[in-house]
Amino acid sequence: MDILLKYFPNLTPQQQQQFSRLPELYNYWNNQINVISRKDIDALYERHVLHSLGIAKVISFKDGTRVMDVGTGGGFPGIPLAILFPKTQFLLIDSIGKKIKVVNEIATALELKNVRGMHARAETINEKFDFIISRAVTEFAEFYKWVYPKINLKSTNTLANGILYLKGGDLTEELKAFKRAKLFELSDFFKEEFFQTKKVVYLPGY
Repeated sequence: MDILLKYFPNLTPQQQQQFSRLPELYNYWNNQINVISRKDIDALYERHVLHSLGIAKVISFKDGTRVMDVGTGGGFPGIPLAILFPKTQFLLIDSIGKKIKVVNEIATALELKNVRGMHARAETINEKFDFIISRAVTEFAEFYKWVYPKINLKSTNTLANGILYLKGGDLTEELKAFKRAKLFELSDFFKEEFFQTKKVVYLPGY
């Protein structure tokens, strides 16, 4: 927990309690259904929770914002962000049903009323969202094709509605076709070595 409080010192007691339960919950569910690699489960706060919260260093979602997390796996980045923004509505989807079982069980255990987990592909969702978030599920161009029709173009947040995509490495080639994409370096916010090459890619939907 110390690493979270270092960067998010204003967590409420309820949020601290919810975040503190994540290792116990993920250890339990990971033993039933493998959603996190064995080496990463020991670095859960840094490599999964804090990494997910990199999006919160780029934007603070307003109450009522609707967010879809595509290819959420075991619930990243959606669950940590749902804890941080309890008045933002999150739909977490994945094409693997057993991963969504983990998402829903953890959301229930934490009493996260703002999380829905759904076994689905992005292309089949017939709703609009203010932001589409994800953590490196595929090449950005492919991801864009899946999700851009789902973006609600009427914005109320500090950033125009669009895509917030967590990815690492050199993205020059991958983003060549996306002139409006903006990169936020997570190393500007988090000092741990893990974040040296990690970024949030932001692409407005308009």
